[in-house]
Amino acid sequence: MLSLKEDTTIVGITELRKMIPEILKKIKQEKVILTRRNRPIGILVDYEEYERMERMIEALEDQVLGQLAKERASRKDRKTIDLEEAERRVGIKSLP
Repeated sequence: MLSLKEDTTIVGITELRKMIPEILKKIKQEKVILTRRNRPIGILVDYEEYERMERMIEALEDQVLGQLAKERASRKDRKTIDLEEAERRVGIKSLP
């Protein structure tokens, strides 16, 4: 096991098998990078940290998609079609 930064530890798969309880404690405080033959293959993080990262990614995606939608809406040459026209173009018949 090798500490890379103050919040990151590198652990080989062989070491992981031998030290699971200690490593599970470590992920409460820092990231643990798993390696095989000195190459990174995965990362272990605390579940709360994982959830925080997921929320952050979702918020960033929402922000980017919102900005794209605003840009598209502000285009002067935008063309829109109604639902019936879209269905006709892709060959879908709408339900009555």
